[in-house]
Amino acid sequence: MGEMLSVGFNVVGFNWMSSPAATELETIVMDWLGKMLNLPKPFLFSGGGGGVLQGTTCEAILCTVTAARDKVLNKIGRDRIGDLVVYCSDQTHCALKKAAQIAGIHPDNIRALRTRRSDAFGLCTETLRSALADDVSEGLVPLYLCATVGTTSSTAVDPLRGSEHDIWVHVDAAYAGSACICPEFRHFIDGVEGANSFSFNAHKWFFTTLDCCCLWVKEPQHLVNALSTNPEYLRNKATESKKVVDFKDWQIALSRRFRSLKLWMVLRSYGAANLRNFIRSHVNMAELFEELVTKDERFEVVVPRNFAMVCFRLLPPRRPLRQGLRIGDCNRDHQEVARRGDRDRQGVRDPRGGGRSLPDPIRGRRLAHRSATSGRRGWWCRSKPRLCWRSSTYIP
Repeated sequence: MGEMLSVGFNVVGFNWMSSPAATELETIVMDWLGKMLNLPKPFLFSGGGGGVLQGTTCEAILCTVTAARDKVLNKIGRDRIGDLVVYCSDQTHCALKKAAQIAGIHPDNIRALRTRRSDAFGLCTETLRSALADDVSEGLVPLYLCATVGTTSSTAVDPLRGSEHDIWVHVDAAYAGSACICPEFRHFIDGVEGANSFSFNAHKWFFTTLDCCCLWVKEPQHLVNALSTNPEYLRNKATESKKVVDFKDWQIALSRRFRSLKLWMVLRSYGAANLRNFIRSHVNMAELFEELVTKDERFEVVVPRNFAMVCFRLLPPRRPLRQGLRIGDCNRDHQEVARRGDRDRQGVRDPRGGGRSLPDPIRGRRLAHRSATSGRRGWWCRSKPRLCWRSSTYIP
């Protein structure tokens, strides 16, 4: 309903003057959500920070990388952009690499740090600290760290502790951020107070249609400094008063959709309690599924389940070896299999007795394929010493 209404209104709320209602509703909704997540007050409009609705996490990361880049280059000089380094784990979404390259970061300066199964594929603090120290010793400048809460492949959680270096820390909780409205899952974003920005996708697990990514920043002025545009035809008294928010300066594009309306309707229609129950019901189903997989010897749970996704795999068959099996026995078995295969590949003959032979196994497969795709029924039968094709109609 909210999506339908926003499309019908066709509001283009790039600044406060173009649509005060859309701008004010977005600030209210973002503070509501921030309080549901129990984000630190500096992330809220009421605490000096603020939130903005982006299209996707890709856009949110690009905006924050650009803000971090300009913040650092204004201090060390624009000519040192080649020294900037971005950090993440090898499980981080590919959106970071794309955003960093668009922002001018050299691909060689994107550090995808290796994770281990022993750490549940989360980013290791010691690995990060070592990488930072190595780059600083080489004269490079640490710029940006993307910590993920709920990675795409295994829902791994990176530690959110702050860094001793002056580095922009972004928390990407695209999938799992919705679960953090529940008190029992809030600990997954403990340490977010040390981050500079935080985002999650409401269109993933929050009853909201695509596209709707929620981004909060502690210091919105860095976004404005990097992304603002103020041509003469957009000047107005409200903007110049510095008392209103122009969301065009918080994103890449100029025009923007009325996304806050659909999110407002979700919050007002379901309420915080029902949204939490919705999340918990999915987690309970995943917990039951995990138990069933664990009890089945054919499968293995690869990493512990954190949210509503179970990462498991099919185990290879466990066949006990014969007593006294020797290497020579294995070699003889392989040779016998090879001999039988050679006999079976001797040819495919015309079942009518014409004597035509297709010694090449590829030609035999072509014959089978042509018969199958032409609608004629047939079947393979194994007769010693070769493989024959029987069909109602022979196809040369």
